[in-house]
Amino acid sequence: MDIVYWHWLVLAVLLVILEIVVPSFAILWFGLGAFIVGVLLWLVPQLSVTGQLLVWLIASSGFALFWFKYLKPRMLDKTLAGLSREAAIGESGRVIKLPVEHGRGVVRFTTPLVGADEWEFICDQTVSLGDRVFIKEFSGNTLVVVKLD
Repeated sequence: MDIVYWHWLVLAVLLVILEIVVPSFAILWFGLGAFIVGVLLWLVPQLSVTGQLLVWLIASSGFALFWFKYLKPRMLDKTLAGLSREAAIGESGRVIKLPVEHGRGVVRFTTPLVGADEWEFICDQTVSLGDRVFIKEFSGNTLVVVKLD
């Protein structure tokens, strides 16, 4: 039995559909490799079965390598969006800049919270430099803190 170009195209479609069912994101590259072989076999019908398999393996491996080595690392979310601010509530820090009238002060934490070790804060109580304060809640990008008595 000879393998013709549409066999590879059907295999490509089946592998891509299988990728939808199996959440590995690895089968897709073998489907794209089969698509490449199908198109190549359509253009060069005398390609041997060994050559077809070799092209399929090289194309599939190349797609997978390109994805895992170059594209996937660049698509990682490096922002701080989505980090849990609720986990920071209750953490304590020291006042390093006093709030001025209707202004904000700055508090420093020993370990960074949500990506920063210094945050602007507002407080209903009077605070002094070096006072220890606790995070009560977030108000946008500003902390609402209470002074530790």
